[in-house]
Amino acid sequence: MTVWDWSVFLHDLVEPSILTGLWTTIWLTLVTLMLAIVLGTMIALIGGVNGRITRSFYQGYVAFFRATPLLVQLVFLYSALPQLGVRLSVLEAAVIGLMFSESPYVAEIVRSSLSAVPVAQWEAARAVGMRPVTIMRAIVFPQALRIAIPPLGNEFVRQLKNTSLVSVISMTELFRATDNLTQANFRVLEALTVATLYYLAVTAIWTLLQAAFERRNSRWFADARKRASSIKTSLAEQQ
Repeated sequence: MTVWDWSVFLHDLVEPSILTGLWTTIWLTLVTLMLAIVLGTMIALIGGVNGRITRSFYQGYVAFFRATPLLVQLVFLYSALPQLGVRLSVLEAAVIGLMFSESPYVAEIVRSSLSAVPVAQWEAARAVGMRPVTIMRAIVFPQALRIAIPPLGNEFVRQLKNTSLVSVISMTELFRATDNLTQANFRVLEALTVATLYYLAVTAIWTLLQAAFERRNSRWFADARKRASSIKTSLAEQQ
């Protein structure tokens, strides 16, 4: 058996099971990351509320899911919960596990991004009679989003790699599809090279999309700064 076989590599590159696994990896990454962003933002907002209970909840939530390996969480959801009478499908366990595992990292990003917006802008907006929801939407959120986009973009790459762990609960994504193929033809080197190239390609495409979004968001941030500046000017005139 030769070390490298180009015919096997080219065959694996367009193998339907590999392409299906790649698509599963992509949509699973996007869906679970979006859910994690929604959940993580809610957790961050709860943590931002002044109060011992809310702070303890936030700190406990983040500490628990960051300290527990994702592999353990996935196996617990799929294999241990049935003993408690809760049965999840492979897809349900994968989505829930990836979402909860990612949400504390998103929560920390959102919390730190909101904290980076100067408190003076909140105070100035409240002084001219703006409602909290309006302040968040028009002034604080655009500025926090500009700060949060780069680390959130990095979380996509991390989540993309995390999807390979759902193979342990028998979900067929890119890695498991690759593993199934190697068990059929015993050509591990070529199949894993194909999987690596696809992971690199998805990461490269995401990096380009993120850079384009950051450039567009910079204009949005400039508009938000103008609004904040006009509020400060208005407040100074009133005084």
